[in-house]
Amino acid sequence: MQREEVKRIVLVRPAVEAGENLGFLPGDLSQKVDPYLRPMYDALYEMLGFDQVTNLIERRAIELAPLAFMRGRSLNESFIILDEAQNTTTEQMKMFLTRMGFGSKSVVNGDVTQIDLPPEKASGLKHALEVLSEIDNISIINFDHQDIVRHRIVQKIVEAYEKFKRSR
Repeated sequence: MQREEVKRIVLVRPAVEAGENLGFLPGDLSQKVDPYLRPMYDALYEMLGFDQVTNLIERRAIELAPLAFMRGRSLNESFIILDEAQNTTTEQMKMFLTRMGFGSKSVVNGDVTQIDLPPEKASGLKHALEVLSEIDNISIINFDHQDIVRHRIVQKIVEAYEKFKRSR
């Protein structure tokens, strides 16, 4: 956006509970989806500061949206990020990937070790990794515990879980 290659950034997340059942949430639509989008707001505030983020959202240069609101849209001249993609269904993933319009780029990220979908639902991220692996202009980048940029203890926790899984 700063190099004027795109006009807006669109940040998208599926609204999936992390193993808990939150039940009915009171409030209007924005209050209902806010808990699912909150981690993206937190990251934006940390990178750009509250005032700049608020300004960019008001100008619609940055849009945060639940995945369910993407159906039927074409996003031209946009940089689109789907976060927590491991929690999309195969249908949702296909729908998201086909929203990309002219002059746009998409980034899909997720951790296939942290899927919160019901057991009968296949992860759209896992499926897309298989389906799209041979398409030119699509890159797949896998990170491991050494790429963690959170607190050092988080890296050690992930390593411990991986070691435990290998030992079983």
